[in-house]
Amino acid sequence: MSQVLFKDESYQIIGAAFEVYKDKGCGFLEAVYQECLAIEFKDREIPFVEKNPLVLDYKGRQLKQRYEPDFLVYDKIIVEIKALKTLTDQNRKQTINYLKATGKELGLLINFGSYPKIQHERFINQEA
Repeated sequence: MSQVLFKDESYQIIGAAFEVYKDKGCGFLEAVYQECLAIEFKDREIPFVEKNPLVLDYKGRQLKQRYEPDFLVYDKIIVEIKALKTLTDQNRKQTINYLKATGKELGLLINFGSYPKIQHERFINQEA
């Protein structure tokens, strides 16, 4: 039987997201959920960094463009949030790209825009 990567930490993160959804439901802009989830992380004493710009490179040269994952949680899990009717492959690819850019092993994609409950998906960095 294989072990789930960062099971306890993921459980805490998803639990915080459920709490935000329970209070706000769907229909708000992503920025509202971002702020609420940051508050929930603080209240639960879950360590996180919000909107930390990632430096990207191309063929060894640093790019001016930056990616900003919504959260880096427990210093090892990328958390990307959305407020869409449903998640798309583009959203999934964005999360995978964040994993590649950071070298982190796990990404969580959480969608607050779905009804009647949040959507969440786990992504493992195959290159880590």
